[in-house]
Amino acid sequence: MTEQKSFFDTKIEYLKGLGPQRAELLNTELSIFTYGDLIQYYPFRYDDRTRFYTINELDESLPSAQIRGRLRDWVVEGEGSKKRIIANFTDGTGTMQLVWFQGLTWLEKSLRPNGEYVAYGKPQGFNGRYSIVHPELDPVGPAMELETGMQPVYNLTDKLRKRKLDSKVISRAVRSLLESSWQHIHETLPAELIEKYRLISKAEALWNIHIPQNQAWLKQAMRRLKFEELFYNQLRLISNKLLQKEEFPGAVFKNTSLLKHFYEHLLPFPLTGAQQRVLREIYTDCNTGKQMNRLLQGDVGSGKTIVAFISMLLAIANGAQACMMAPTEILADQHYNGLKDFAEAMGLNIGILTGSTNKKKRVVLHEELQSGKMHILIGTHALLEDAVQFKNLGLCIIDEQHRFGVAQRAKMWAKNPVVPPHILVMTATPIPRTLAMTLYGNLDLSIIDELPAGRKPIKTVHKYDKHRAEVFGFMRTELEKGRQVYVVYPLIEESEKLDYKDLMDGFESIQRAFPRPKYEVGMLHGKMLPYEKDDEMQRFLKRETQILVATTVIEVGVNVPNASVMVIESAERFGLSQLHQLRGRVGRGADQSYCILMTGYKLSTDTRTRLETMVRTNNGFEIADVDLQLRGPGDLTGTAQSGIMDLMIADLAKDGAVLTAARESAQQILDLDPHLVLPQHTPIRNHLDRLKNRKDNNWSRIS
Repeated sequence: MTEQKSFFDTKIEYLKGLGPQRAELLNTELSIFTYGDLIQYYPFRYDDRTRFYTINELDESLPSAQIRGRLRDWVVEGEGSKKRIIANFTDGTGTMQLVWFQGLTWLEKSLRPNGEYVAYGKPQGFNGRYSIVHPELDPVGPAMELETGMQPVYNLTDKLRKRKLDSKVISRAVRSLLESSWQHIHETLPAELIEKYRLISKAEALWNIHIPQNQAWLKQAMRRLKFEELFYNQLRLISNKLLQKEEFPGAVFKNTSLLKHFYEHLLPFPLTGAQQRVLREIYTDCNTGKQMNRLLQGDVGSGKTIVAFISMLLAIANGAQACMMAPTEILADQHYNGLKDFAEAMGLNIGILTGSTNKKKRVVLHEELQSGKMHILIGTHALLEDAVQFKNLGLCIIDEQHRFGVAQRAKMWAKNPVVPPHILVMTATPIPRTLAMTLYGNLDLSIIDELPAGRKPIKTVHKYDKHRAEVFGFMRTELEKGRQVYVVYPLIEESEKLDYKDLMDGFESIQRAFPRPKYEVGMLHGKMLPYEKDDEMQRFLKRETQILVATTVIEVGVNVPNASVMVIESAERFGLSQLHQLRGRVGRGADQSYCILMTGYKLSTDTRTRLETMVRTNNGFEIADVDLQLRGPGDLTGTAQSGIMDLMIADLAKDGAVLTAARESAQQILDLDPHLVLPQHTPIRNHLDRLKNRKDNNWSRIS
């Protein structure tokens, strides 16, 4: 065991100023167990104590201010929950009030009349006089030197605050640790990277992230620690990708005869340049002798499905089978119906397997898969069942990949015990580049960033509830042209009964506004049985209904080219990505299409930003970037990716440039030295060795 490892693995109870009781609190409340955990528990903001204000300099626009003065007197006012202490505080330039509502008993005992203090907090003005509610109040004395400058503020829990374990206690403990650990902090990055990016040392960075000398040093500390965190994050992902390519062989698909036949006789429209580029990338992958693992990103309506089908033809031309797994029955049916005519025209056997496939059909499917008579299988999670056995699965396509966990995807690998199938994962939810690099850095990335020729951009408008008559009038105009309309209501599980009532009320109001026999209104929601949903979608597809009132079950994959209007009710209750996905259900034909976002008047700033973004642009990647800024990476990815997303200091919404530099550096180092055996890469190898036995495998840990 190295000196460094044993030092930073020391339990925090041995640190001066903590002890067993406080250590236990930090264990249970913040998961801080060792010196290594504590030194990396970074502040989330800093109180600037570098300047003292006088009372006559105070201004309400100041986020906070500290004032040195004397506590002249105080009174206790009010009863019960309204009881408070109001103190008069003066500094020679004026008098202000300090007000407390909590901890009053302790305060009354500790306040010193005419005592000299430093008060800190947010100044508020009223009738020409300033006050601070619940200020921090520190007596002026020898210890004051530690409380000036830029003070770190750490995330705390209510339990820690109640037990008087606040930011100051943590800050003092961290200072004590830094003072004793300086000689134990060794460099984790090679000299070439430190010099190239002009980074400060690891020890300087850790000191200045907790006890910044000034803003400039704090900025440098953040830059250094963010780079390191993202560098090791990317190093892991790229290493995994290289290891995957070394370890897993892949079938070689050189025969392109079926592709040529499809291009010459059946392709309904010319492929875009982006589609052609992606197909070349897939063809190259399938001829390396290594397993393909590629992420295909494409905006709604960009033509991913036809790329998927052509990729299947490549596998089938080389004697293999192909499958496509979708997250919902509606989407699986959509893919099956969309590809069936192509497959049959090519003389290929295509089948579908979902939760509602009956036993008789399953028996036939299983037999045809095992004999090799079935070339293509489309399905839902049902494809993962052990009973589903292929003769020679060569290509597995996973649609809307963020809805499937890693274990589920790995189960598809095992469907070919001889040679793992090539894997193509697709998403119609554009992912910001920074997020894609971090979540899917172990996959090769292809992007279809071009819409098919003839597609007109969808016109999007935001209307308030008072404009409903105008919106209905517009809907009638479009219906008179022979078009169709979606009306979508939100569905949030916590208020399912209320949402269902909203949907039914909306359905009835639409029926009243668009009565029979002139109009037929259909309804689609999650409580319907699979065959009922399918019947309703088929009626809409065949134009037997003109208006479809639905919940978000239509969010992904539904393709009705004649539908030209999408009305989204209570649009403020949807996220940006969901709004963009819903909008993508129209604009799939040659006609001009429209999306109408209906809301009430009370809207938050973030909601207004979402709606303005939708009105301004149809670009899914631009929308994804705004979504990342508003919601952060955790909300966008969910818990399935939490192991990758546990970044302690980097922010993917803001640190794109740092991430790009970190990834390029990791890639260059691994290209030159995949096993990190060169002397200049010793710090990286040592750091990785120290990480190997850590259960949490956090790639930016110091120990």
